[in-house]
This record gives sequence, structure tokens and C-alpha cells, in this order.
Amino acid sequence: MSERYVGAWEQAGLFNPLNAPTPSYTYNLYSWGKNNFGQLGLNNTTNYSSPKQVGSLANWLTISSGIACVVATKTDGTLWSWGLNGNGQLGLGNTTNYSSPKQVGALTNWLSVSCGGNFTVSIKKDGTLWSWGYNAFGQLGLGNVTQYLSPKQIGALTNWLSVSCGYAYAVSVKTDGTLWSWGQGTYGGLGLGNTTYYSSPKQVGALTNWLSVSCGGNHTLAIKTDGTLWSWGINGQGRLGLGNTTSFSSPKQVGSLTNWLLVSGTYRSSFSIKTDGTLWAWGYNSEGQLGLGNVANGYYSPTQVGALTNWLNISGGQYSSIAIKTDKTFWAWGGNPNGELGFGNTTKYSSPKQVGSVATWNTLFKGSTTYSTIALQY
Repeated sequence: MSERYVGAWEQAGLFNPLNAPTPSYTYNLYSWGKNNFGQLGLNNTTNYSSPKQVGSLANWLTISSGIACVVATKTDGTLWSWGLNGNGQLGLGNTTNYSSPKQVGALTNWLSVSCGGNFTVSIKKDGTLWSWGYNAFGQLGLGNVTQYLSPKQIGALTNWLSVSCGYAYAVSVKTDGTLWSWGQGTYGGLGLGNTTYYSSPKQVGALTNWLSVSCGGNHTLAIKTDGTLWSWGINGQGRLGLGNTTSFSSPKQVGSLTNWLLVSGTYRSSFSIKTDGTLWAWGYNSEGQLGLGNVANGYYSPTQVGALTNWLNISGGQYSSIAIKTDKTFWAWGGNPNGELGFGNTTKYSSPKQVGSVATWNTLFKGSTTYSTIALQY
């Protein structure tokens, strides 16, 4: 393993994706829910209330969705996109909408991707960082507010590890464990102690023990290598999990526990899974999206969803949530007006309910402001 990549992930005993070999496994891509701009990738604009396979290939690797658009990588390192493209967020060099996957350029070294409101940020296998799409707030990190219709490199560094996009800003972790942010700072989501906009990456504090980060609409959640949970940004409905509704423009620790494993920020809610496999939720709950069996608000601190200890992954949209358990079954709950829960209906559910009986699900994604669902299956 190259010393260049020895940082927070290795210190925490986790693998570094920049050094990972090409995966030997393959995934099929499925989508369902709202499809007004072709964001389901099914070559039409028809809504579907149950999972539909996108194409017939089984070589998808990572996925991310923004507002009515999807960007994904394949195991061969190629980059693909579809859906709404009014600001060039698909990276295809134009502003044309597409209802089926289109390859972005011809390169084969794309690693991961994150979609914001109408922009996209991606990391290549060489650790470089790239962005494209809407840029009125400097959210592309390119030092300007110019819109770009195809990928542009952010600086020249090769140590970017992971990135997450909010509505109009982005936060990224480097291989050395440092945390960086840029874009719209109006709500303090950048964590820089102010509400200033920045059009190029700025370091958040001086610590080198950041492990992972997830942006909601305008709030940010992060986990450190010591297992602690941190949050900052707008705090309406208590989405920061700090027991209040006070907004903060710099990182604040959520409680004192050290067993947080992964975190997911949604439009106005938050979720996290602990190392013991339990699932926790807090924030806005008007449609039952917290999975707590009700539609009551007032959850200002992490509240356990049921009593199970086998949750593996979690993602949420504006009013609904989806999750995978360790047995690879798929679960969903919350608002369902477009069939985004995948149950074949438009019924709202305030507690987790299994989607079908298949137990081969692996990766899932719901953009924080989207009404569609994208998932990968073995």
C-alpha cells in the first residue's frame, strides 16, 4: 500500500478505496418512483411503484442521485448519467435531458460520485477531484461561479478520498483525515464558523481524524475515526441531533458515544447506524420518514428505530427512507406519493416494511430532495 494514502481510513482499520483492486463482483441496477425527467433510466418518463431493472448489464458499482438525475460508475471505471440536465449536471457537455444512461466521456478511471442540487462532484482512482453543473454559489470548487457542462478538475491534488454534496455545497475527506468544504455557506453547512460562500475548498479546522461525511440539504453529519458523531449547519426540526433547534456553523459533537459507524443526512432528517447494528433517526418526521411508527416531530436527538441489530446501510429522500439489513433484504418507509417505497402502491408507512422477498440487495441511494429510488442488487 502506497504511503501516500496512509491516513484516517487505515488508522481506523478500514480499507482505502483509492488502493482497492477492481471489484470482482457485479451488480444489477434497479430504480422506481418518480420519473418525470427520465431519472429512472428506463427510457421513458413513466412512474413505477416497484423495482424495475435498468438495462440488462450487471456491471454497476456506485450510484448517486440529485434532483431528478442520477450519476453512476461501472466496474470498468466508466461514468454514466441520466435524467434532468438543465444545468449540465449530467456532465455530457450539453443541457439535454436523457431517460436512459449515457456515458460521460471515454475515461475508465472514475471511482465514486456524489450529486448535489444541480451539480455533481466525483473522485477518480488517482485521487483527483472533479466537478460539473450549476455553480452560482461556487459549489463546484473551481474558484469561480461559472457553470460547466462537463467534468473539470478541482485543483491538482491527488489525495481526495470521499465527497458528499448538499443542496449547493460539498464536503470532502482527504486520505490524511482532514476535512474540506466549499460552496454555499448561508446556513453554516460548511462548518467553517461562518456563513460565507467559498468557491474553492477550505479546510474545516485542523484535525486529521475525520473518517466519513454526509450532507443533507443544508446540514452536515460526520464521523471521526474514534467513532464519535458530529454535526453542523441549519437545525430546523432538530436535524443536527443536538437536543435543540439551534443552528451551528462549526462542528458540534452529538452526545458522547464512540460507537457510531455510518451516517446519512437527508433533506431535513438524519440517520445513523452504530457498530452494534442498531438504527437511529432524528429530525423532520411529517411523513413518518424517521421510521418510528408515527408522524410526530420533536425528535431533536438520536432515537432508536425499533430494537433490531442487523441494519447495514441507510439512505433517505425528502419524505421517505430506505435501508438494507445484513441479510441483504431491502426495507422502506415514509411518504410514498410516487411509489418511491417500491411496494407497488402509493401508501404511506411510518415504520420499516420489507420491499419484496429478495435478499440480494447491496447498495441503495435516495437523493436528499428526490422522489425516486436507485439501488444495486447482486
